[in-house]
Amino acid sequence: MKTTNFDTLSQAINSLTKEGFTEDFKAEEKTILALYSKKEYLPLELKIIKTYRFDGMDNPEDDTQLFAIIATDGTKGTLVMSYSAQHNQNVELIKQIKNQ
Repeated sequence: MKTTNFDTLSQAINSLTKEGFTEDFKAEEKTILALYSKKEYLPLELKIIKTYRFDGMDNPEDDTQLFAIIATDGTKGTLVMSYSAQHNQNVELIKQIKNQ
């Protein structure tokens, strides 16, 4: 995967989608859920290929990270994590996913 810098989260997601990262992942209480296929993964079944960070202009709670992830079964997708108090991702579970 080539390294690219993006100005916006939507640009990054659109580019990754074109590269085959079509699944959306969500870190739930005990597993990472693939939202389209409804498959559940443990962190050890996933690998973070690339991370992109987007800083909020005025408020640190607007900061976001985008992870490009590949599962052991070949599923490719993205996981978006916001730093706001309202995010609904299990951060500790995300931290258990190995980076490439």
